[in-house]
Amino acid sequence: MMIETEGLLLREMTEDDFDALYRILGDADTMRYYSSAFNETGVKSWIARNIERYRIFGFGLWAVCLKETGEVIGDCGLTMQLIDGQIKPEIGYHIRADKQRNGYAREAAIAVRDWTFCNTPFCVIYSYMKSSNVPSIQTAISYGCKQVDEFADAVNGMTKVFAVSRDAWISLGMPMQNT
Repeated sequence: MMIETEGLLLREMTEDDFDALYRILGDADTMRYYSSAFNETGVKSWIARNIERYRIFGFGLWAVCLKETGEVIGDCGLTMQLIDGQIKPEIGYHIRADKQRNGYAREAAIAVRDWTFCNTPFCVIYSYMKSSNVPSIQTAISYGCKQVDEFADAVNGMTKVFAVSRDAWISLGMPMQNT
């Protein structure tokens, strides 16, 4: 599976992506909205969990690579997440600190949104995050989401939930084709 955008390639992550993903997920600044940065075991588990998602669902978080060089600069994809007590399809994203603020999360999330509406039956896609995670909120809004909920939880304190519907996506004039 590969998704191509103007500047990025999204592909299934492999165990060979460990070093690049550890640089992202092990970075305290990048992971400041999580309980902590990941250690080596956590990154290996992250990769294994996504490989299992590909097998079970046909999707998961994908490696985000610069098209020009193939360098892995993050992850972005579709996962099934427990959001306020319900399992929902969610677009998540992490971009390496030195590559943030270049539009890569937005570009990747738009590609995942389009792929999801072209290749799955989901009528709504969500992104959720700690309410203080302004960069993630801005990314969700930039790929077409609107805030649909906010709730208290044990992990995040306050969590904000954003969503975009298939109907809203179609109203943007998006093509309905498989990619």
